[in-house]
Amino acid sequence: MGFWKNWKGKEHFRTITYHRKLVRQYCFRVGLYRQGLMHDLSKYSPTEFLVGARYFQGDRSPNNAEREAKGYSSSWLHHKGRNKHHFEYWIDYTLKPGEILGGMKMPVHFVVEMFMDRIAACKVYQKENYTDASPWLYHKQSRRVHTLMHPDSLRLLERLLKMLAVRGEEETFAYVRKILRDDRHRRLQAFLHRNEIRKKR
Repeated sequence: MGFWKNWKGKEHFRTITYHRKLVRQYCFRVGLYRQGLMHDLSKYSPTEFLVGARYFQGDRSPNNAEREAKGYSSSWLHHKGRNKHHFEYWIDYTLKPGEILGGMKMPVHFVVEMFMDRIAACKVYQKENYTDASPWLYHKQSRRVHTLMHPDSLRLLERLLKMLAVRGEEETFAYVRKILRDDRHRRLQAFLHRNEIRKKR
């Protein structure tokens, strides 16, 4: 009876669908069409959706509520292993002496999707209280990110969050389009260089 008493499947469905809509719109604005379409689809899987409906509260992630109730979040463990825009996806054994686990450097386009995800999540949960500074203020509270995320990826994420807080969406998204173009160019040049090396062998 307790499960069904707290069942809020309809509310949870609306929340994750609205969140995906926002992320899709933001990703499309900077040219990340595939990522915009594929973002967070695992949230509709039974492993994640049933937990979300059971622990839905409307003003924060159900994963936090499940974690408080059970000591861990099965939904989050499932989610982070399937969605590359989460820095936790990139945690691996490190080769650094004295360390066991560490964050690997994230591809730029996944850092950008993470940035868009932060904006959308803050808008969904904060509603009319949202401002362009909200994602940056939320980020500053997360010690986990500062401890485990790769320094280069963290610097890029924080640069975008700070720019959004100070300059707003239009200017920040224009900057994002530029860094994505530059990143595509670098990756193409690296690919052509590797091909040249192979041909000479």
